[in-house]
Amino acid sequence: MPTLAPWKPRDTIAALALFLGTAAFTLWQNTHVAVLWDLAYLLDSSYRISLGQLPYREFPFAHSPLTFLIQAAIIKLFGRVYWHHIVYAALAGGAATLLTWRITLRLLPHRWGLATLLCTTLIPLGIYSIYPHPIYDSDCILSVLLAVFLLQRAADSPFRNVLAGAACILPLFFKQNIGLLFLATLFCCFLALSIARLRARKPLAPQVSLFAGGAVTLAFVLLTLHFTVGLSNIRYWTFTFAAQRRLPGIGLILGIYHQTSLLWTLPTTITALVLLRLLPFHRWTRLIALALLLAPFAYAAISFFLTDDADDRADALLSLWPHLLLIAVALALYQLRKPPSFTTLLPIILLATIHGTFLSQQLWGSTYALWPLLVLLLTMMLAELSALARPLAIAIAATFLLCGSVYAASLERLSYNHLSGPVAHATLPQLRGLATPGSYIPDLEELIRYTDETIPQSDGILLLPGQDPFYFAGGRTPRFPVLLLDPATNPYSPQQLRDEARHRNIRWLIVNRHLQLMADPVPNLPAYLDALAPDFTHVRTMANYDIYQRRQMPQARFDAPM
Repeated sequence: MPTLAPWKPRDTIAALALFLGTAAFTLWQNTHVAVLWDLAYLLDSSYRISLGQLPYREFPFAHSPLTFLIQAAIIKLFGRVYWHHIVYAALAGGAATLLTWRITLRLLPHRWGLATLLCTTLIPLGIYSIYPHPIYDSDCILSVLLAVFLLQRAADSPFRNVLAGAACILPLFFKQNIGLLFLATLFCCFLALSIARLRARKPLAPQVSLFAGGAVTLAFVLLTLHFTVGLSNIRYWTFTFAAQRRLPGIGLILGIYHQTSLLWTLPTTITALVLLRLLPFHRWTRLIALALLLAPFAYAAISFFLTDDADDRADALLSLWPHLLLIAVALALYQLRKPPSFTTLLPIILLATIHGTFLSQQLWGSTYALWPLLVLLLTMMLAELSALARPLAIAIAATFLLCGSVYAASLERLSYNHLSGPVAHATLPQLRGLATPGSYIPDLEELIRYTDETIPQSDGILLLPGQDPFYFAGGRTPRFPVLLLDPATNPYSPQQLRDEARHRNIRWLIVNRHLQLMADPVPNLPAYLDALAPDFTHVRTMANYDIYQRRQMPQARFDAPM
């Protein structure tokens, strides 16, 4: 593994620019948009954990715990103020860009300028630049980058290998589908490295230290989970239940490679590579090959700026992903010709991690946090095309910077929400920093003030479908197991939810009439409301909420919200 040159003033300038640029972009995104459905789940779940409620054992929880534990720790340390969680996202986004830059400097030795240029694209395309709130996918990619960073620098140092091995375990406990494929692929690669060292009669001390660090960390985490929430509980909720609700078929994942543009972009790239192989030193050959290699990027950029439709723009930019991933597969196979090392096996690890992420929301939905991994794959491709690395890097960086900035700023990835109208800013101190178009925030604050004045803190409340961070904002203790009626997180049928509400003596029902989400997240919401109707009577209508109180005798059923 190439060593880095001594730290210079230019490194300080670049590091500050990349870190602060990415963090500032994330902060700016948060000044005008919030995805309330996801944010409510994050904040309310983290808040109940900060109160000592145990996920998996005391309430259903379909995600790995680390993101929520981090946010719960922020709440415990700094109190219930949303601004603190925004700062976390900004710092994490800047750290991910910084780690990517340091990794690329080793992948492109003696090409400091090119590595830095490629990483500037992560200012608008960083892990928290497109989706600006704390979330498990982004945190998981940050932990993957940390593991890769440490593995690059482990060499033969026992301490560094132990530390790197420990870091490799973290992704699994941020997001199970990403971390499991990352860890499994990493294990196979280092098993291959161990076999290669044995054949070469080299000591296995580095690999032993690496495996020891990972094994001890994994054992510690599993024992902690066993004695707190129970391994059987976490296995059921994070794997069995989550797979039942969210895992797509392999055909859906491979469907990203069915786009028609691949019929010309791949032959164009293959032709360029053949020309460079046959006539590597001919000037005209290089010019033709460069033009062919740049054609997919030029086409994507032209298509991007020729349309005013946000969906078409997103499709034009994201169409580069299948093309580049297929080239990365070829790169991974080509690297197998070389003596095995962490660098030669890295494309395989990154490809597995990317496709593990696609298991959640496929190409369109999952790439918001994956751009740093794509930059690493591009860096390794450019390292194999050293003669054309500079013009290719400049063209790719220009495409990603221009198109990526518009893509992120247009909020196209968040277009599954209603985001039209003036931006409303929160006025409650605990929601400081929360802002989004529409009346959703003022309506929530009206609800918080009303419940503070009317509903005793000891009374149990059930919110349906649960769009807002009500418990975080109001400081109430959640008394119902499910806070968000999302099919991916809610295990209850309408009758089971009614029975659970009776068992826990839920005295108030609050129904949100107008959601920020464009599509109906709970198509069978009327069935839940019908099941609860005999137990509750309507007491108040607010701007965006209907409030019901438990009663003793059944009355007329209420209508489902429009």
